[in-house]
Amino acid sequence: MTLRAVVRSVSELCITIGVLIVLFVVYLLYWTGIRADNASDGEIERLQDRWSQAPPERPEDAANAASGTRAYEDGKSFAVMYIPRFGRDWSRPVLQNTAEGTLRKGLGHYPRTSRLGEKGNFAVAGHRRTYGDPFKDFPALRPGDPVVVTDGRTWYTYTVTRRPYRTLPSDTGVLDATPKPLDPAAAPFREPGRYLTLTTCDPEWGSSHRLIAWARLDATRPAAEGKPDALRR
Repeated sequence: MTLRAVVRSVSELCITIGVLIVLFVVYLLYWTGIRADNASDGEIERLQDRWSQAPPERPEDAANAASGTRAYEDGKSFAVMYIPRFGRDWSRPVLQNTAEGTLRKGLGHYPRTSRLGEKGNFAVAGHRRTYGDPFKDFPALRPGDPVVVTDGRTWYTYTVTRRPYRTLPSDTGVLDATPKPLDPAAAPFREPGRYLTLTTCDPEWGSSHRLIAWARLDATRPAAEGKPDALRR
């Protein structure tokens, strides 16, 4: 094989590799986002259809929900979250469990944590990048930001208490009923309450660390009364 043929073969190989890299980047940045957005929208539409057809809640249903006997269905959506800081139109379904396949459809509720609105810590995870970039703007969260969640019957308005806390994946105490991060100075609450924890990966395109945001439940509102003020601004 002549030198010219070798150079030509190497050049063609480099071009092929370059094209594959570009296609992979396009897949990560666009195609996974399109699929995730479609999946997320589909989950929200199914929830809204289900809620619109649901019969009025009976007293015993409310009692069962309050006692925790009505479990969320694994892998299924049960609520919609709104974070105005991320944009007027930002909304994502919340599904039960944090498996990779689940997080491709929306946000995932950590099964070992409390139910929505209950005493304890309702903890939710989401991708920072790829699959719709739901928590792309996570570092922008600030104290006082509302996080609104509805299960079709009630609107729950949580309020962020501090800027996101950066920690290691092993810092699982952030999910405790009263969060206990590895850094005691970062603990957001000192006594039991009704809390929300949001988690995502850090850095933006990596997963060596985690970003954590905490919020406390400040208000509830029956869904029949319309959206809370935090979503009307």
